[in-house]
Amino acid sequence: MVWLFDIFLLKKYFLHHQPLFEENPKPISFINSSINQNKMAKRYSGKKGMAGSKKPLEDKPKTWLTYSSDEMEQLVVKIAKTGKPTSQIGLVLRDSYGIPDVKKVTNKSILKILGEHKLQPKIPEDLTSLLKRELNLQKHLEKNHKDMGAKRGILITRSKIRRLEKYYKKEGILPKEWAYNKQDIKLTV
Repeated sequence: MVWLFDIFLLKKYFLHHQPLFEENPKPISFINSSINQNKMAKRYSGKKGMAGSKKPLEDKPKTWLTYSSDEMEQLVVKIAKTGKPTSQIGLVLRDSYGIPDVKKVTNKSILKILGEHKLQPKIPEDLTSLLKRELNLQKHLEKNHKDMGAKRGILITRSKIRRLEKYYKKEGILPKEWAYNKQDIKLTV
């Protein structure tokens, strides 16, 4: 084995004209590699995960915005009482009222404002959407028994639901006794 290593070093020296041992070798850094600087791909997607909109860097509220923080909170509560989830509230405020970002003016997120007024949903919005997706996939599979892509989609969706359930229980957002059951999905959604 030793002579193979010697041959390797001689080859490196004679063929590439590089010194055998450098005085100050450069450390191999995996942190600075271009692969790790990119955002990680989303799980199960097979895509790069780089797309998405970015908010502006400045944290100041816009000068043309005429709403005060109290008025914005009242608008959020008013829209929430119509039954819209937090993402839809943000879209309505942006499109109808011209409010680009509630948090810059009120220093509170929409979810925090809803929590203060006791309008926060019992099940978080992302978990609800996953439950709806699984329900739709189950309905689809009742008609199309041989759809293997849909079966895989159900498995992936259930995995995401369990992961979110575990996280929300740890954070105290969901009660500890809340359990994910396939039969109870129709009742919760």
